[in-house]
Amino acid sequence: MSEYPAMIRLTGKKVTVIGGGKVAERKIDSLLQAGGSVVVVSPDVTEPIKQWAKDMQLTWISKDFEPRDVNDAFLVIAATNQRDVNEKVFQAVNEYQLINIVDHPEKSNFIVPSTFRQGHLTIAISTSGASPGLAKKIKRDLANQYDASYGNYLDFLKSCREVVKQQVKNPEDRKRIFEQLLTDDFLKLTQLGEFEEREKLFMKLLQVKE
Repeated sequence: MSEYPAMIRLTGKKVTVIGGGKVAERKIDSLLQAGGSVVVVSPDVTEPIKQWAKDMQLTWISKDFEPRDVNDAFLVIAATNQRDVNEKVFQAVNEYQLINIVDHPEKSNFIVPSTFRQGHLTIAISTSGASPGLAKKIKRDLANQYDASYGNYLDFLKSCREVVKQQVKNPEDRKRIFEQLLTDDFLKLTQLGEFEEREKLFMKLLQVKE
């Protein structure tokens, strides 16, 4: 069976993580980056999780899991090292909640792929469980291929897009400019740090009419 890839907006959504070990920590880190309102339920947690709680980036409830802990959660992750506890979490959620059980993907209604991020660029890698090791290798390869210059390049493209939308009314002219922005010229100038030249080239594009 194939999964349907999707990006979930978690800003302001309650996300409950059951577990406080290293696996839970990695999950929580990504959830916080995505803007989720994270609640951690676990008697003990790692030092980074404690620090996040101290910094009020999340809520830590120091206790054993109870079914009511997931009642109002939009998304639930069972990340303990105890299969019986993870099973209790699975039994506690309803059919409308998103649930991921780290040691039992077959019971999860979503999986969390390996993710590569570089600024606005996000690439998710999944082998559907066939080879997690290959997914990690691909992630390392992507890090070599898409370095920090791509983060800067995407920031530039985002700002250009706003300018074009405001100043260029003709749809065909817009399309032409967007296509030109994706040529190697702009990327190479970014990689060389020639930001002024890159801006001048963009200004020329705005002035050219076909």
